[in-house]
Amino acid sequence: MTPHTHGPRPTLEDVARRSGVSKSTVSRVINGEARVRAEVVEQVRRVIAELGYVPNQAARQLVTRRTGAVAVVASQPQNRLFLDPFFDCLLRGVRRELAEHGSQAVLLFLDEPDDHPRVADYLGGGHVDGAVLFSLRPGDRLHEMADRLDIPVVFGGRPLLRDGDTVRAHAYVDGDNRGGARQAVQHLVSLGRTRIATVTGPYDQEDSAAERLAGYRDVLLDTPPELTERADYTEQGGAEAMAALLDRCPGLDAVFVASDLMAAGALRTLRERGRRVPDDVAVIGFDDLAEISEATDPPLTTVHQDVERMGRLMARLLFDRRPVLPPSVGVPTRLVVRASA
Repeated sequence: MTPHTHGPRPTLEDVARRSGVSKSTVSRVINGEARVRAEVVEQVRRVIAELGYVPNQAARQLVTRRTGAVAVVASQPQNRLFLDPFFDCLLRGVRRELAEHGSQAVLLFLDEPDDHPRVADYLGGGHVDGAVLFSLRPGDRLHEMADRLDIPVVFGGRPLLRDGDTVRAHAYVDGDNRGGARQAVQHLVSLGRTRIATVTGPYDQEDSAAERLAGYRDVLLDTPPELTERADYTEQGGAEAMAALLDRCPGLDAVFVASDLMAAGALRTLRERGRRVPDDVAVIGFDDLAEISEATDPPLTTVHQDVERMGRLMARLLFDRRPVLPPSVGVPTRLVVRASA
C-alpha cells in the first residue's frame, strides 16, 4: 500500500482500526513504551508507514510530558561565543548527546540584563525538558532561578556564587582546572625556567580561572604579583596581557596561559617583540583545542581536556532519572608537550 497523500490526514483512530488494536496500544508504540509485544509493535509501525500517519506533537507532549528540546543558556555575547572554539566544541558535545536521546538544543543568550527575565520565563514555561547553563557569572540571577525550576538543570563548570548565597545542589561538569595548571607549571619548572609568569582568566566570570591560578600558585608559592596578568579568554586579551607582562618583567622566561585562545595571542606578542619560543620564553596553554594548539607557530604545548566529552556529560546528566543527581562529574586533564615548551 502507498502512504496516504490526499484527503483528511490519518488519525490515531485510523491507525488503531487498521492495526486491529486499541488507541492506547498505538500510543504506547509511538511513545516507545516497553509494554507492547514485538509483533504488535511491528504491525502498528507498518500501518503508520502505510497511512503516512504523523503523531500530533502537542498531544504527544501531553502524554510523554516531554518537549524534545533542551535549553543551552550561555551568559556570553553571541558574537564572542561563536568566535571561541572552546564553546563550539562544548556545544557539539551537547548536541550529539541530545540527538541520541531524541532531543535538540535551543540556544539562549544572556547579552543584556533584560535578557534574564525573558530566559527565566521561557525555561519555566514548559518549553524545554531541561537546561544546561554555562559561563555564568557570580550572583547571576539564573542561579537563584535554577533552584525554582521544575526541570533538570546541569551547570557547565562549578556554580560560582556571591558570599553568603546558597543554592540547591545541582549537577555540574568541570575539568580538573587546578590539577591541569599544576602539571603545566611543574613542566616549566622541570625545564629549568625560573621567571614563570601567568595569564589568567577573569575571576568574576567562572571558577575555572580561579582554579587555574590556584594551580599555578600551588607550584610557585612565592611568585611576585607582577608575574600575573588577567585577561578575558580572547586572543586579543592574551596578546595585550603578554605585552603588559613583558613591560613589567622583561626577564621572564616562561608563561602559563589559562586558555589556548589567549596563548595564541601571547605567542603573537612574543613574536612581535622578537622573543624566540621556546628558546627565550616557553609557553603553555590550556584546553588543547586542535584548531589552535596544532596551528600556532610553534605548535602549542597545552593541557588537554576533552571538551566535547564535557558537553556530552552535561547533556547526559539531564536524562539521569535518579532522585538525587551527582554533585559533579570531573573530566581529567593531561599535559600534551609540543614545540612551545
